[in-house]
Amino acid sequence: MTTTGTLSVRDLGVRARRAARVLRSLPTTRKAAALHAVARELRARGQDILAANARDVAAAQAAGLPGHMVARLRLDAPSLAAIAADVEAVAGLPDPVGETTSEEVRPNGLRVSRRRVPLGVLGVIYESRPNVTVDVAALALMSGNAAILRGGKETVDSNAALEEAIRAALASEGLPGDAVQVIRDPARERMLELLRLDDLVDAIIPRGGAGLHRYCVENATVPVIVGGIGVVHVYLDESFTRDSADVGRAVQLIRNAKVQKPSACNALDTLLIHEGALPALPAIARDLASHGVTLRADPPSLRVLEEAGIEAEPARDSDYGTEFLALTASLRTVSGLDEALDHIAAHGNHTDVILTRDLSQAERFVTDVDSAAVMVNASPRFNDGGQLGLGAEVAISTQKLHARGPMGLRELTTTKWVVVGEGQVRG
Repeated sequence: MTTTGTLSVRDLGVRARRAARVLRSLPTTRKAAALHAVARELRARGQDILAANARDVAAAQAAGLPGHMVARLRLDAPSLAAIAADVEAVAGLPDPVGETTSEEVRPNGLRVSRRRVPLGVLGVIYESRPNVTVDVAALALMSGNAAILRGGKETVDSNAALEEAIRAALASEGLPGDAVQVIRDPARERMLELLRLDDLVDAIIPRGGAGLHRYCVENATVPVIVGGIGVVHVYLDESFTRDSADVGRAVQLIRNAKVQKPSACNALDTLLIHEGALPALPAIARDLASHGVTLRADPPSLRVLEEAGIEAEPARDSDYGTEFLALTASLRTVSGLDEALDHIAAHGNHTDVILTRDLSQAERFVTDVDSAAVMVNASPRFNDGGQLGLGAEVAISTQKLHARGPMGLRELTTTKWVVVGEGQVRG
């Protein structure tokens, strides 16, 4: 079996395109069997995969990579077992390929329908997390797509070991190993070559920071699906603070939004608080501070916190357009829903939440906020493919073309027209 480490990026593209032709016509049962084989191979090769990952972790620590990035890089036996289980879960998801999305008979007797088909070849560029290698491979395979994966330089050994396991599994099922290929050369030039492989790659999906997304958009000739970037807001309406039970719910929800996984793209960045709800702010702020959250507050909320003896920093204008990805949050007081909506319109597009007991306020919020996900009285952490019923996701798209929000199997497909006639000609 030829390893992808010996091939040029164009070679990978040619092989992926050939593999994609095989995948697009595979029945669901064969795709599911391939994924079960991948899970078995991951378990069988567990020691080799963990040894490769240990080399990556040691190199990252020696290079001074920040602790949170090392943590995202590290695999252990339980996490590898969970990755294998996730692959099996994808195998059990409904297969969108072949689904008829619309159908009608035209007046001239033509039967016209639209059928869901794979995108073709996906190029996925990401950082740190080696589990993404397997997640993307599984979703690509189940949706009938080939994938070319380019992880960060810190995951070279881990990704090589994972790729070998996946390719061996595919071969065992009589499928082309070239359906999943990893660019092992971490040089930026290889990424640029992938971004410009528009005759062989159908879509680029970046997963990482704003810098990576901007680089892809500015340099790609392949269509780029941008996602995962954006400021997350929670607007606390006065009506949600009129009794102690609701204040308790607000404390719990805001804690979950910020603390459960602060490095996630769907974690809280800015809390907008109605001026009438300011009496509830000390309880919320004390809870966040007890979990290590640094607060950056505007003058009205800062005064309330200082009077309550709670430490906070004065907010700067830039704090309201920042995706913190850490235990930091900004606070801004607003006079009501209109001001909150104006603020979100200027800074939001990812996930935005309203906490309210006023149904008319909730409906206005849902209608007016133009973000990938809008939520009422629920944590923004639910903007996730698994939580929203997709089973898994490649990324969370924050653009508006083709896919928006978590990208599961259906979002990795497109449609084609199928027209069936009996010799009709156009007059």
